Amino acid sequence: MTIDNLKDLYIDQLKDLYSACKQSMPIVTEMGRAAHSRELAEALIAGNEGIGRGMESLAKLCNDHGEDPTGEHCKGMEGLVIEAKKHAIDAKFGDNDVRDAAIITQYQRLTHYAIAGYGCVRTFANRLGLDGDGAVLQECLDSTRHGDVHMTKIAEGGVNKAAAEA
Repeated sequence: MTIDNLKDLYIDQLKDLYSACKQSMPIVTEMGRAAHSRELAEALIAGNEGIGRGMESLAKLCNDHGEDPTGEHCKGMEGLVIEAKKHAIDAKFGDNDVRDAAIITQYQRLTHYAIAGYGCVRTFANRLGLDGDGAVLQECLDSTRHGDVHMTKIAEGGVNKAAAEA
């Protein structure tokens, strides 16, 4: 696809974000299984549900513009998933709380990538006068930010303290 204008870029980035979300789901599931903290594991399950809702919204927006959301491969998220696996799943930890701190770190890196993506496509949609799209993308952005804030609360509320005492 040749990107000739902002609308083309918007569609390209919707597809890229869809790919990013799709790639992140399996590693978030894996991190949820590896989490020692029940609160963390539950937050990761909720995070995956949010990612799934985001994917549904992205697919609908693409379809509304006559586009298939698949076919794009997000190399940025591919790298983040590799890093999450390396640093939160495959690494050897002498303490479960330290692993939980690593899981939060990696999850938030994935989340921050999604926040940047949703913010950009929302801004493109609004500039293009696609106010309905912009509203949907704002909801996705707000949900993703909420998950990030919740993860910070889990870290600050006990995981990091317990990891520091390890």
